[in-house]
Amino acid sequence: MTSVRESPNSILMHISFVMNFLGGGLIAWVIIPLGGAAAFVLTRKPVAAIYWLLSLGLSAAAVQGVKQLVGRARPLDMLVVSDHGSFPSGHTANAATIAVVLGIVFRRTWIWVVGVLGIVVMAFTRTYLGAHWITDTLAGTLIGVCVAVIAWAALGVPLLKEQLRPRHQRSPR
Repeated sequence: MTSVRESPNSILMHISFVMNFLGGGLIAWVIIPLGGAAAFVLTRKPVAAIYWLLSLGLSAAAVQGVKQLVGRARPLDMLVVSDHGSFPSGHTANAATIAVVLGIVFRRTWIWVVGVLGIVVMAFTRTYLGAHWITDTLAGTLIGVCVAVIAWAALGVPLLKEQLRPRHQRSPR
């Protein structure tokens, strides 16, 4: 009998590879940060754009710094190619940072729910693919949440002013 992980056609395997693609490389390091910042600027939310970029940049830096300090080996049965160091998971840190930033900026319950589900799916798929130990994904989640909250503490007042300003009074086109 084969396990779900051993079946190359399993839906879970396909979802895991999609999450791997979305959470790393050019997508995570360039397209999501710049695309999100552009969307905020185009919707006249420049402070949100700064918060977005600052949070994602600090989260990535924190993950890489901890990876250098800890140097934990990845699981031996990894199904994807990844960078050095298992601890913490950059994919889950990125997912958590995105979830918290969007939750704070848009202040909608459904965004928080989707964000938490996204973090859980990312953490599960990183472990499922053998790229991380579960503690790596938990640490990545904590880093992402903490960085987004710390960045919010620094930008909270101007961000709130931007959110409360009527749309027609936001910065000019």
